Amino acid sequence: MNLTGVNHLAFITSDLEKTIRFWRDLLGLPLQAGIGHEGYRHYFFRLGERDQIAFFEYEEAAPMTYKFHGERTDAPLGFDHLSMTVDTVEELFGFKDRLEAAGIEVHGAVDHGIIWSIYFFDPNNIPLEISWETMEITHPPAMDEVAPMDIVAEGTAPQPGHWPEVTRPTPRSRFTAHGGNAFTMRETFIREGIGRLKPDFVALMEAQVSGKAGDEAAE
Repeated sequence: MNLTGVNHLAFITSDLEKTIRFWRDLLGLPLQAGIGHEGYRHYFFRLGERDQIAFFEYEEAAPMTYKFHGERTDAPLGFDHLSMTVDTVEELFGFKDRLEAAGIEVHGAVDHGIIWSIYFFDPNNIPLEISWETMEITHPPAMDEVAPMDIVAEGTAPQPGHWPEVTRPTPRSRFTAHGGNAFTMRETFIREGIGRLKPDFVALMEAQVSGKAGDEAAE
C-alpha cells in the first residue's frame, strides 16, 4: 500500500468568487469540480497532474487570521502554509511578476538550500509558497541537524513492528460508503455528460448488486 499524492487540501473561504479569481485566473489552477446547495459550496481546483486544492464556502465562514509562513505562534493551529512546485526558475519569477502586477505583496525569492521560494497570501489569508527545487536528494533521509533524532537513523522506509498487524480485514462484500455532502455529484455529472465512472468502481458496484441478488435468491 502506498500514498501517492494529495487528493485535495481543503480550506475555508468567506468569498468563493474572489477565491476563484485568485486561484483560477491569477495562479492558473483549473477549476475542476464543485457542489453547492443550501448555503454551502465545495469547489476543487486541479494542482498538477493529480493533486487538488479545495475550498468550502458557507455563511459562518471567515478569513483566516494572518500569520506569516513559519512564524512562531502559541495559537492552536495545525496548518502553517501550502507550497506548490514549479519546474523552472523562469516560472518562479514569472509567478512573482504576475502576483506583484496584481497588487499582491510577494516576499522573496528566498534561498532555502534545496529550494528557492516566494511567499504570498490568497484573499482568505491562506499563506502560500511557490518553490523551485535547486537540487535532488540522492540519499534520503538527508538531514542537516545539530542534534539528529535517533528515529531518523532508522532510515527512510517504514519500520515494522511498531503497530499491530491487521487481524480482521474488511471483506470485499462490505466495501460500502454512506452518502456525504457531495453524494449527488456523481449522478449529476453522469446525467449531464461531464464525468464518467472509473472501471474499478463499476466493477465493485456490479459485484455488490450481483451479491445482493444472490442473497435474495437464496432466501
